[in-house]
Amino acid sequence: MNDSHEVSLSKNGPPETVLPAENPLAIESLNEALQAPKAQIRDAIAEVIADWPNNLLAWATLGDFGRDQVESYAAYRVGYHRGLDRLRQSGWKGSGFVLWDKTENLGFLRCLEGLAELSNEIGDTEESDRCFHFLKQLDPSYQK
Repeated sequence: MNDSHEVSLSKNGPPETVLPAENPLAIESLNEALQAPKAQIRDAIAEVIADWPNNLLAWATLGDFGRDQVESYAAYRVGYHRGLDRLRQSGWKGSGFVLWDKTENLGFLRCLEGLAELSNEIGDTEESDRCFHFLKQLDPSYQK
């Protein structure tokens, strides 16, 4: 009995998923928050999230401006999990490409990358390696 199975890909290769565009008002508000005085940026970003809690770019940006590693880690993780939910809602079946060159995907990918980098910083190398590997699976052109 032969236990090997052939895997056939279509001529186009693995499927690609592109997330729906973020709400333009949320993006405008996020851009305004980033123009706030430096000491107020983090709080302004949090206000955007309060108004648009599903905005992945806002979660990624909060991770970038977190008060400490714990807050940044939490923001990236929330954005990552909300992003997985949105990917599934968009037809993603757990494999296939989610490319950086699609603006709509940037919030999710930035959250995943932030989670990978911060996991490494806090010594959770297993999580960091898993996240970086996932990034490479989603977009083979990804460079760490």
